[in-house]
Amino acid sequence: MRLKSRFAGPLRGRARPPGDKSISHRALILGALAEGTTTVDGLLEAADVLHSADAAKAFGARVERSPEGRWTIEGAGGFKQPPETIDCGNSGTAARILIGAAAAYPISARFDGDQSLRKRPMNRVVAPLTQMGARFDSARGTLPMVVHGGKLKGITYRSPVSSAQVKSAVLLAGLGADGETILVEPERSRDHTERMLKVFGADFDVVDIDGALHPRIRPGKLKGAHIYVPGDPSSAAFPIAAALIAQKSEIRIEDLLVNPLRLGLIETLLEMGASLTFEERRDPIGEPIADLVVKTSRLNGVTPPARRAPSMIDEFPILSVIAAFAEGETRIEGAAELRVKESDRIAMMVDGLRACGVDAEELPDGLIVRGGGPKSVRGGANIRTHGDHRVAMSFLVLGMASKEPVVVDDAEMIATSFPDFAGFRRR
Repeated sequence: MRLKSRFAGPLRGRARPPGDKSISHRALILGALAEGTTTVDGLLEAADVLHSADAAKAFGARVERSPEGRWTIEGAGGFKQPPETIDCGNSGTAARILIGAAAAYPISARFDGDQSLRKRPMNRVVAPLTQMGARFDSARGTLPMVVHGGKLKGITYRSPVSSAQVKSAVLLAGLGADGETILVEPERSRDHTERMLKVFGADFDVVDIDGALHPRIRPGKLKGAHIYVPGDPSSAAFPIAAALIAQKSEIRIEDLLVNPLRLGLIETLLEMGASLTFEERRDPIGEPIADLVVKTSRLNGVTPPARRAPSMIDEFPILSVIAAFAEGETRIEGAAELRVKESDRIAMMVDGLRACGVDAEELPDGLIVRGGGPKSVRGGANIRTHGDHRVAMSFLVLGMASKEPVVVDDAEMIATSFPDFAGFRRR
C-alpha cells in the first residue's frame, strides 16, 4: 500500500500515542512465565506484539482480550513444549526475548519469522545462552532456529553491545539457571525488563562491578501481576517531530512513558532548541509517565554523544528528518546497530534524504545531515522502504513540511508498531 504525505497546516490538539511496544511484549512474556493471573491495560495491539501473544499461548498460557481492551494471561508457571513453530513475524524483540525465556526450560522450540527477521543476527543472544548451557540448531546463526533448553548454569556475561533484548534474554534464562546470573553491558540499555521483574516478584537486584550497577537475577518463580502500558515514546517521536517542523503548531502528547533510559531523543531535541515541556508527571506503576507539550521550534544542528545511542536507537531515523529542517550539521555516531535493524537504516535514511534534496552522508556507525532550516526541504521523492516501518513513518513526517509531497512505496508494515498512524487523530 503506497501512502502520500503533503504539506500540512498548523497541528493543534492533544493525543495519546499507542501503548509502549517494549512494555507490551514483556507484559505478555512475563505473564506467560508467571504463576497465576496477569492483567494488562493499554497493551499495544499491533502485529509485532500480537506475535508475542500467540507465542504465549503456544508455550502453554491462556491469553484472552476483553471487549473493553483488557488482556488477561493465565500463566503456566513456565514454558511448556510448544506444539508448533513460534512465528515472531517481523519482531526482533519477540524473537530474542522469547529465545532467552525458552532456554530456561527442558523443551525444544523452533523459532521463525518473516524474510526481514530471518536476516537479523541472533548470535548476540545465542552466545551468552550457549555459555549458560542451551543448545541451538541454526544454519547461519539466524532464524529459523531451534532452541534446546534446560539445565542452565548462571554466568556473569559481559555483553559487547548495549542491548535491552540481549539483557532481557539472559535475565529470563537466569530464572531457570543454577546460581546467579549477571549481565554487564558497556552503557545502560532500557530497563523495562528489570522494572517488570520486580513487579512480578523475581529474586532480582543490582550489583556493583567496576564502579557501575548491573542487573543480577537468581532462579525462582514469578507471580502474576497487573501491568499498565503507557504511551510509547518511540511512536510519539513522529507526532513530536511533525509538530516541531510544521509551522505554528502546538500539541499535547498525553500519558507518555518518560523512563529516563528512553529519553535520548528528547534530550537531543532540547539541545537543538526544541520547545518541549513536561507536565503532570506521575509514577503509578513503577514506570514514570507525563504529558508533553510540543511547539514549533527553530532548531540547530547538534552532535549527540555516542553514549546516548542506546536510549534513542529507534528514534535515529526520525531525528535525521528533524535535522534536515534544522540550521547546520547534525552528526549521529555510535549507532552501528542501525545497520542490522529491519533494514540498514543508515543507508536507507541517507538515500531517502538525498532524494528529497537534503545534504546527507553515511558514516560507518551513523550519518551526517546538513540542514538548511525551516522550509528548506524539497521533498518530491518516491521512497523505497524495504519493509521498514520507522523509515516509512519518518519520510511521511518529512512530507508534512517539505515543498513537494513524499510517497512511500509500502506503508502496510507500519501496523507492526503504530496501527493507526495514518489516521492518528487528536482528542
